[in-house]
Amino acid sequence: MTEPVVRAVDLAVERGGIRILDDVSIDVPPDAKLLIQGPSGAGKTTLFNILGLLAPPTAGELYVNGEHTASLGERVKARIRRDTIGFVFQDFQLIPDLSAWENAILPQDHGGTRDEEWLTELFDALAIDDLRDQYPATLSGGEKQRVAIARALANRPAVVLADEPTGQLDPDTADRVLDLLLQVRADTETALVVISHDRRLADHFDDRLRLADGGLTTVS
Repeated sequence: MTEPVVRAVDLAVERGGIRILDDVSIDVPPDAKLLIQGPSGAGKTTLFNILGLLAPPTAGELYVNGEHTASLGERVKARIRRDTIGFVFQDFQLIPDLSAWENAILPQDHGGTRDEEWLTELFDALAIDDLRDQYPATLSGGEKQRVAIARALANRPAVVLADEPTGQLDPDTADRVLDLLLQVRADTETALVVISHDRRLADHFDDRLRLADGGLTTVS
């Protein structure tokens, strides 16, 4: 049996005496095309941060490529985030004074190895090659999200985590961005986990989970 890229076991998060996540378990196989839905305030971004090693849980265990992450130092976690996990944030998180190309190539620069041919392929696939010298302030929401997707895939990660990737986009742009995410996922054989409250996304995913009242349930 193929080992999950990410495995969470009985995750719990408590803040101010309030239980945000309660015994959440999830396996993300290498070929995952998974949608996690839930209403606003359900803890979706909290789960995103934990799965991406951006924040620790209060309790429970998280494994990435079979490695137990609880005892890892911040430097090792940063390496795992850089090499294994690609992030697409709902607010894009592009650096304003870097061009689209410079933003997208950051993960490669942090890893010490540039592969500009791969990044050029991504820019072509995402139809943003003509934007490589533009800065975030000059880009539309959909263009920023496509640059963010290129950045997420720059180091050929094993899994891409996308937090509300269509949340700030108009419906037409949201559809195009989702199609691009799914197409690039298929082309690169990267596991994809999308976390969203957008109900329109449901028909595009074979595997769906719902986060509500702190727990995950399977959506048939």
